[in-house]
Amino acid sequence: MTTPEESPRDPSPAADVVALRRSVAAGAVGVFVHWFDWAAYAYLAGTVATVFFPAEDSTTGLLAVFGVFAVSFGIRPVGALVFGPLGDRIGRKRTLSLVIFMMSGATLTIGLLPGYDTIGIAAPVLLVVLRLVQGFAAGGEFGSAASFLAESAPRRRRGFGVSWLEVGSLLGFLAGSFVFLLLSTGLDDTQLTAWGWRIPFLVAAPLGIIGFVIRNKIEDTPEYRALEAGGAVPSSPARELFRSHRRELLQAAGLMAAMHVPFYAVLTYLVTYETDHLGHSADSAALLSTVISLLGLVLVPLFGGLSDRVGRKPVFVGATVALLVLSTPAFWLMRTGLGGTWVAGLLLGVILAAILGTYAVWSAEVFPTRTRQSGLSVAYNITAALFAGTVPYLMTVLISATGSTLVPGPYLMVFAVGGLVAALSLKETAGSALLRPEDVTEDLAEPTTEPSAERV
Repeated sequence: MTTPEESPRDPSPAADVVALRRSVAAGAVGVFVHWFDWAAYAYLAGTVATVFFPAEDSTTGLLAVFGVFAVSFGIRPVGALVFGPLGDRIGRKRTLSLVIFMMSGATLTIGLLPGYDTIGIAAPVLLVVLRLVQGFAAGGEFGSAASFLAESAPRRRRGFGVSWLEVGSLLGFLAGSFVFLLLSTGLDDTQLTAWGWRIPFLVAAPLGIIGFVIRNKIEDTPEYRALEAGGAVPSSPARELFRSHRRELLQAAGLMAAMHVPFYAVLTYLVTYETDHLGHSADSAALLSTVISLLGLVLVPLFGGLSDRVGRKPVFVGATVALLVLSTPAFWLMRTGLGGTWVAGLLLGVILAAILGTYAVWSAEVFPTRTRQSGLSVAYNITAALFAGTVPYLMTVLISATGSTLVPGPYLMVFAVGGLVAALSLKETAGSALLRPEDVTEDLAEPTTEPSAERV
């Protein structure tokens, strides 16, 4: 059996490249499909409201659509509590295949679902059920994919490999936006309402099938197979996580909250901020959001690779310090005009890319293999439910209450401090072995009284 001090494999450079490509394809395809669906649903909210809710009150229908959107976020922690421990018991590969199958199946069904005019109240009810299925499955996507990528990528390129998880997210978001742009410019309102809105949901289905095939053909990770070979697969990883690894759970949550808030502030809320508070056109705001996303596609893997060379801590700490110092000045600069808005937006985009390039791999390295998927799933989805989806709402409320359009700056600073505290409490993990002594210890009935060598 592989000992904790050894790597489960010692591949040649050529094998490194092959392993990296396979793991990236299998890990990132699911988040691409998820974010493609997320963007399509968000952009088509008005049309979906018309199709699935009574036509008498369009405002009520739109609110209901966004309510369904929020519910799908709220159920993600439930999915995390199911799929996280499940992946630690039965393997990363099986949960990766299961969650993409569920997400794609629900997305396809939405694309085929009759509207309110055809089946009445059953239409919105079924829409809610399907969005709940999507949200439940999405609760298992990040933990499964991040665990798989971290454990499959070559040790010396782990940061670069895991960073492609966020490249998949950005690509999915951009693809969903692009498809909406094509539909909105190529179809009139009648065509969009009659059948055009279904296209993104139907397109997502074959993408999901491709992802399922890719994931179903891969081997499970060397670390998980080492647990299986040694009979050390945990019987109750969730209990083990909350009993023995609460500190790591809080640390990972701090890193993830420092990612979620700037992600939604910069890539989603900033469009509304520009149009509502700065007076810029919707086209200009959307263009800046697109450019920031494209910038992220280039910078995120570069920052991930940089963390392999200089360490996770320097990159992440540098990014959170920059967010702390520059957030409020950036929003002040936006008030000087369109040029200032672009400079500030791109600056925040660079900071966000540095966080995206390091938070996932560092979080994965925080947890032992026995509870890695549980820890990642719970930390990610609870912080997402608490802090991610609430960004636009809270920004609107706080600006209204204070009368200051600088409010987003201090709000970002709060989460920068949280991320910085979490980062400073962690030791450097770049290049470390993921299989630890505690992973292969069979008697874990009692929590350890001394911290492991990987803990602080």
